[in-house]
Amino acid sequence: MERMAAVAMVEWAESAGDGSVREEKETLLEAESPRERLFRLGAAALTDPELLSVLLGSGSRTRALAEALLATSGGLKALVQRDPHELCTRMGPARTAQLLAALELGRRAQRVTERRPRLRTPKEIHAYLAPNLSALRREVFHVLCFNARNVLLLDARVAEGTINACPVDPREVFAAAISSRATAIVLAHNHPSGDPEPSGQDLGLTAQLIEAGRVLGIKVLDHVVVGDGTYCSLLERGEMPLLGAETRGPWSMEGGRG
Repeated sequence: MERMAAVAMVEWAESAGDGSVREEKETLLEAESPRERLFRLGAAALTDPELLSVLLGSGSRTRALAEALLATSGGLKALVQRDPHELCTRMGPARTAQLLAALELGRRAQRVTERRPRLRTPKEIHAYLAPNLSALRREVFHVLCFNARNVLLLDARVAEGTINACPVDPREVFAAAISSRATAIVLAHNHPSGDPEPSGQDLGLTAQLIEAGRVLGIKVLDHVVVGDGTYCSLLERGEMPLLGAETRGPWSMEGGRG
């Protein structure tokens, strides 16, 4: 804390026009720990290795471990997608548990707090889904079930797959919709690669489910593919009508791609 106060004093002197303090400031900043920088500047100012070292513990060895983990993993997103047992061999079970717990807390903090939120646009759907889907190491398929006022009645995960495929049983999709007495559904799945561009299989499955929904009287409003910080909505791209969906539905088209 004393070093933080010293840095603040040096910055004040520098702002007053005293150019001789610049070297002293650089020396102090080099010696400043990530934890001290966090309290002085806020967490957003820290680099990924600094944030990781704060989480894992103090000291230069921890900082070196954090930098090595990120370098060998290919970045923060790749690190959090690694198998927990593999991480244990690099930094031990206690630190691995700390990392996994911190990631889960971050995801939960971003979740919609309403039990039955009203979701009216693809952008709102993506904001709702991203905390749970964007960092997964395998594909999962969700069915979001809505009433006529866009209120989410049920968010059902109906399939789990591998890193690049997720077989979906249409019976599971509409079982969720029927059990919740939904009038409309939105299909959603993630791409662990980070690229939300839908595949030919995604488009074929969407067309199949649209047709099944017609028979059951349940509208398929959209298919949202979640990527790394972004998404693809077939409705926004104008592909749902081409696949045979109704052009009219309860969704408004406010907002754009996230």
